[in-house]
Amino acid sequence: MRSGRIGDWAIAAGVAAVVLVAGRSAQQPTDLAVIAYPLLIGSGLALAARRRTPIAVLLVTGLCALGYQAIGIDVPAVAFVFAVYAAVRTGHRTSTIAASVAMLAALPLAALASLHDTVAALTRARGALEIAWLIAAGAAGEALRQAERRADEAERTREQTARRRADEERLHIARELHDSLTHQISVIKIQSEAAVHVARKRGEEVPDALLVIRDAGREAARELRATLEALREDGTGPKHGLDHVPDLVDRARTTGLDATLTIEGRRQDLPAAVDRTVYRIVQESLTNISRHAGAATASVRIDYRSDVLIVRVDDDGNATAATAAPPGVGLLGMHERVNALGGRLRAAPRSQGGFRVLAELPVDGS
Repeated sequence: MRSGRIGDWAIAAGVAAVVLVAGRSAQQPTDLAVIAYPLLIGSGLALAARRRTPIAVLLVTGLCALGYQAIGIDVPAVAFVFAVYAAVRTGHRTSTIAASVAMLAALPLAALASLHDTVAALTRARGALEIAWLIAAGAAGEALRQAERRADEAERTREQTARRRADEERLHIARELHDSLTHQISVIKIQSEAAVHVARKRGEEVPDALLVIRDAGREAARELRATLEALREDGTGPKHGLDHVPDLVDRARTTGLDATLTIEGRRQDLPAAVDRTVYRIVQESLTNISRHAGAATASVRIDYRSDVLIVRVDDDGNATAATAAPPGVGLLGMHERVNALGGRLRAAPRSQGGFRVLAELPVDGS
């Protein structure tokens, strides 16, 4: 970006120097030099802004050319030709044609102000700006604009092809996982649950290893379903976000958990990634509470602040600092999501008992 600005200024300075040298070599009244030099230099330096404001540069270079022709400086309107090229390249074809026609009509009048001879004025105007120059500049600008457009379209096509191939590969992986793992995990889960049920029905002591196998099968089945859902997402389905958090709380209540939701602060639009992450944090937290915490109550609190969104999920379960287990896949996934957004997440037992998930998600400048 900086190199582009330097290049623009280099071209503008070069054109200004050429026009100034040409103006100095032309015959001119001495008392008008103080007016002529700023017009000559200004017409060239204005080109430095041709990318940002092409129409304004077109007008400035045209007025400068008319000005120095009117006071008797017979110099070609080089800067105006550059401005025509820049304006057409940025897509301002109609405005450029109108400005060019107006310039061709006004140049003889400007020359007439110093020559007082219609034939001589027409000759000078023709020498200052040929129609062929304008056509060549406009054609060059349009050709480059079309080339850039085709390059952008080709890049978009490549990106779409890459995304399509990634989607196909993701679906292929999902099918492979489903075919190779789902059945086996389901068998393990069903058989272990049946064994635990039979042992308890007979009044026998259930081996700890069998309970571990049963719990691991349940967890593996849940994680596999979540993984398959993520792999099968194609970006066209509904996206869950903060608006769907009340539904999560309502579903948690159906399991017997006394769950509450509190939203504080002024509601504001959130980046899509933050919106989805809030939903996933609350979803995973409430799922863990229902399945593992042995809690009676849970509270979800969402706090909107000027530059950060606070998400806090508390429960009154049996977690303590002494019995804290290593984080599972769900908590690790939450950490990864929050870290990817530049936020912070803390998930740990509370001092008064129970467990707390606290996430801080930046929302400014997104």
